[in-house]
Amino acid sequence: MDRNSQSVKKRRRYDSTRRQEQARQTREAILAAARRRFLHHGYAATTIAAIAGDAGVSVDTIYKTFGGKPGLVREICSDGLAGKGAVHAEVRSDALQLHATDPLQVMRGIGELAAEVAPRVAPILLLVRDAAAIDPDMAALKAELDDKRLERMTHNARNLADAGHLRPGLSIDVAGEIMWTYSSPELYELLIIRRGWSKQRYGAFTAAALAAALLPAERLPQPTTKQRK
Repeated sequence: MDRNSQSVKKRRRYDSTRRQEQARQTREAILAAARRRFLHHGYAATTIAAIAGDAGVSVDTIYKTFGGKPGLVREICSDGLAGKGAVHAEVRSDALQLHATDPLQVMRGIGELAAEVAPRVAPILLLVRDAAAIDPDMAALKAELDDKRLERMTHNARNLADAGHLRPGLSIDVAGEIMWTYSSPELYELLIIRRGWSKQRYGAFTAAALAAALLPAERLPQPTTKQRK
């Protein structure tokens, strides 16, 4: 292989890497601009043109990449569910449920992940809920996201059952519905937005509530003598 061929291959690899990085930055800029617009101005009042102007891209770029406002909302939710860490929150949750032998540790971990993920995704889910009342596309998206969240919570419940952590007589489907309820954006709305709870308090409450609803009584923390009195 001559030097010219080697130079061309190196340049192509460099160009490809640079294009991928530019595409990633463009995507992040669009989603960040869309999130700001949606949360500050509402779904109906936000236009693709306004998002494009904020992100410094063309309207066509947004339509080609995301397919319009419903696609943007779907991607914002997907990014929010990943959490803050380098490893996706769902991967971390699965690892916790697979390796932790103490069910209370599992519940605390789920609560901590809820405190991390909910502030990123719940405000957008609430936006979807409100927009669904007047927008058929958002109504369909709400149903899709609700179903996906129930599917994920049922997956978590199955992990708990496989590890022997679920209360006897509690089915996987019902346990999944309980976890679906405690992961709802409405709970976030009540406790954090309306009552001003901290994320940490919200996460601790979620962990304690799930433990009480899902675990056998003998696995729960036993009250002290003072508490019994």
